[in-house]
Amino acid sequence: MCIVEVIAFVIGVVLLVVGLAVSIALHELGHLWPAKKFGVRVGQYMIGFGPTLWSRRRGETEYGFKALPVGGYISMAGMYPPSPKELAAGRDGRAGGGFFATMVQDARAANDETLDGHDDDRVFYKLPVWKRVVIMLGGPFMNLAFAIVLFTVLLSGIGVLSATTTVSSVSECIIPADTDRTECAASDPQAPAVAAGIEPGDVLVEVEGTPITTFADASEIIQASPGQQIEVVVERDGETLTLQVTPVAVERAVTDETGQPVLDENGDPVTEEVGIAGIRQEVAYLRQPIWTGAQTAAQNVGAVAGIIWQLPVKVYETGVTLVTGEERDPNGPLSVVGAGVLAGEVAAADAPVLNRVAGLLSLLASLNIALFVFNLIPLLPLDGGHVAVALWDGLKRAWAKMTNRPPPKPVDATRLVPVTFVVVIALVVMGGVLILADIINPVSLF
Repeated sequence: MCIVEVIAFVIGVVLLVVGLAVSIALHELGHLWPAKKFGVRVGQYMIGFGPTLWSRRRGETEYGFKALPVGGYISMAGMYPPSPKELAAGRDGRAGGGFFATMVQDARAANDETLDGHDDDRVFYKLPVWKRVVIMLGGPFMNLAFAIVLFTVLLSGIGVLSATTTVSSVSECIIPADTDRTECAASDPQAPAVAAGIEPGDVLVEVEGTPITTFADASEIIQASPGQQIEVVVERDGETLTLQVTPVAVERAVTDETGQPVLDENGDPVTEEVGIAGIRQEVAYLRQPIWTGAQTAAQNVGAVAGIIWQLPVKVYETGVTLVTGEERDPNGPLSVVGAGVLAGEVAAADAPVLNRVAGLLSLLASLNIALFVFNLIPLLPLDGGHVAVALWDGLKRAWAKMTNRPPPKPVDATRLVPVTFVVVIALVVMGGVLILADIINPVSLF
């Protein structure tokens, strides 16, 4: 890899890190805006974890960046109800009852600190259920909205790289398939397109009376007409010309749906006779309708959800490749390290700048879809877990109202800290396996 490719690779990684930081910032803003709108006290809005690199307080909220850009958080007052008075009064810094009991007490102590001595309604747990759900879903939906914007810029602003109906080049001759030559020899027959007068820049309009909307339409008719004269209508410099083309018959291997050659009973490749004219299509970016970005985002949500629900299995299979050295599933899960490697490869690819920009936008949009889906998993400490707690609280209150019972106490989610701990450990282990795999046995675009 030359120095220019190395620099491009590093630039790609840096751009992905910046894009990921923006995604995290937007995610936390999705929590912050509705929380403040609903009157909840927010003590901190932080991008990253670990030691604080920079912060500034505005009003009652401290905004800042921390050393490890692997996530973010906002600190809302009273995420959970305050500790029972008898526990709060007797807290002496020690906890009995074992490891998990200590964790529960520490979680309650941290939650009590967010109350900051206030006894008012500006706390999260006192909000109506629907407001709590809106706050917790605000983060993931900001990632979804960002992904839709990115896909829209990619598909409607830049476009999709597609084969057009414009002829980009015309072969001078037909070179036999069993030779390694790339230059025409005197014995090679003249290409049918040249003989017919087709020129680069011509736009295919009709072939044998069939209107052409894609280059594949023309190719299908040409391949089905070996040795037969067909009528080709082209547009050149604003004029319509009708030309006569006789495709040359050549032998081609028959392939199945996966692109593999079809074999006969003796194990030999099956061939078929097809016609070729010796023209190549022009490839260009075709801009898509404005709603295509949202459609693509929705399709990606379904694809990512299919991976997320079987994530432990996928991570296990990835871990197996560390031992066996087998090729990884290119559609399997990646860590941030793997995504950075892909971003570097895209940036360093031998391709036009616009192609590389499109690749980076697509990668960042896909990462935001992954953040959206992953955070909806109904397990603490993920946003989906907080939504599940709020809905459970709402169901309890609704049941009490239906049965004419007194309103129940707010759900104390600190009791779920042991479950949260197990989930965090599982996420750390899976993340570690993916990081190792992305270093030792990475997925490569090329």
